[in-house]
Amino acid sequence: MFVPTALLKQLYTFNSLENTDQGVQFSIKNRLTDATLTELLRVKIAGTPVPLDDLQLITGDGDVYEPGDISKSQPLDFPLRRTMTVVARGIGPLEPGKYGVELAFRSKPFGKLDFAVEDAITEDDDSLPRIPRSSEDDYSEAIIKERQHFAEDFTGKALEHVKHYSYDPHSTKGNIENFVGSAQIPLGLAGPLTVNGEHAQGDFLIPLATSEGTLVASYNRGIKLCNLSGGIKATVVADCMQRAPVFVFNDARETRDFVQWVRAHMDTIREEAEATSSVAKLLYIDEFQSNRFAYLRFNYETGDAAGQNMVGRATFAACGWIIDAYPKPIQHFYLESNFATDKKASQVNVMRTRGKRVTAEAVIDRDVLIQTMRVEPESLHYHCNVATVGAFLSGAHNNGAHSPNAITAMFIATGQDVANVSESSAGVLYSELTDDGDLYVSLTIPSLIVATYGGGTGLATQRECLELMGCYGKNKVKKFAEIVASVALAGELSLGSAISSSDWVSSHESYGRNR
Repeated sequence: MFVPTALLKQLYTFNSLENTDQGVQFSIKNRLTDATLTELLRVKIAGTPVPLDDLQLITGDGDVYEPGDISKSQPLDFPLRRTMTVVARGIGPLEPGKYGVELAFRSKPFGKLDFAVEDAITEDDDSLPRIPRSSEDDYSEAIIKERQHFAEDFTGKALEHVKHYSYDPHSTKGNIENFVGSAQIPLGLAGPLTVNGEHAQGDFLIPLATSEGTLVASYNRGIKLCNLSGGIKATVVADCMQRAPVFVFNDARETRDFVQWVRAHMDTIREEAEATSSVAKLLYIDEFQSNRFAYLRFNYETGDAAGQNMVGRATFAACGWIIDAYPKPIQHFYLESNFATDKKASQVNVMRTRGKRVTAEAVIDRDVLIQTMRVEPESLHYHCNVATVGAFLSGAHNNGAHSPNAITAMFIATGQDVANVSESSAGVLYSELTDDGDLYVSLTIPSLIVATYGGGTGLATQRECLELMGCYGKNKVKKFAEIVASVALAGELSLGSAISSSDWVSSHESYGRNR
């Protein structure tokens, strides 16, 4: 099985090269797929071959193997995500600096694999203060208490509340390092909200984690308005996640030829990308050429995960194949060019979608709007038009009032990557008056990045909040997206009405920071 050189080098764990009492060691991690090792062929460190008799392999479970213990008849299991340490006994110690490391072995299903990388021996400075860590169990109560005491001693401040949590710290492995406790954020409920979506159908309680007074009350008011008018219709209209590598050439003509080659080999590129995941599906590649740069924006479906790591891995594999297969020189390659605009709002996301493009819309009954919000449809519609001009003049990616408030509060409550609010903050609000004098209003969120599986969604309180809406687990992400967009629209109506009717300041006087 062919493995691109760039992907193969990812087996090596950088910054793992170190001197030990036994010799010099480094680590590898299976980042490809489940495999077995059938023969260790060669190890070189700093250009010097290490005799096979001087090598040991130590698995993540602590089992030790000699090269002679491994063969086709006695393969060594090397499943996905397993770490293995290679110890070169009697070598070193090496002085601080950069060194070449070469490794060659046979495996199933890949056959012979070999790669060369550069790593460095670093010089420890024991004078620097260090947060306590444990190589055996960094989530045990003992090491957590040691870190808590370290923080208190270092700062002179007592941790009275941070120390309290109701879940097993081991459940946070993969979500947090140097665990020391929990940040407790107030959690309120709004709703129930009636959602008439393709995936979310019914009435939903909405968990909102926030420290902003009036926020939950404002959303509750908007939800009441929408419910009295029949609820909110929500539709996911597009779904894709990106990684955007860039390839650099000598001139624009070489760049053009490369892009044409990529188009001609799209089927193989898709195979290489999708081989890394059972979930990721490469939909298409957007091509953007400028100067001597070829920006390729890979677009994927990622199931119920937000998918940034998933598409990064898939794109890296595809680009590894491109680099090895392209017949002409490539001057430079970077896996991310800033064109995916990860954790940044951008016009390309507004136009092309990142995450879920979802629209929530409602027809608000005229009498209900007047009685509930004390504002006429004509007034709110006019205010929306004036505010749109203000957003245009400011260069904002959102002409609404505050959809990121709902998105952020729901993200915190449900274990989303909160930094994705930057992309998800974009919004297009539209309103018009119906022939019956009612108000039609809709909100499109073009880059809503949400997950119901993986990441922080499985943490204890975050999972509970997703479960309140029936949105935890697989095949639930579009349902969740429809609910988030519906809550955001309810908030637009509430705040827009409050500003139009001059209730905004008085509300904060009663509930919020001005009290």
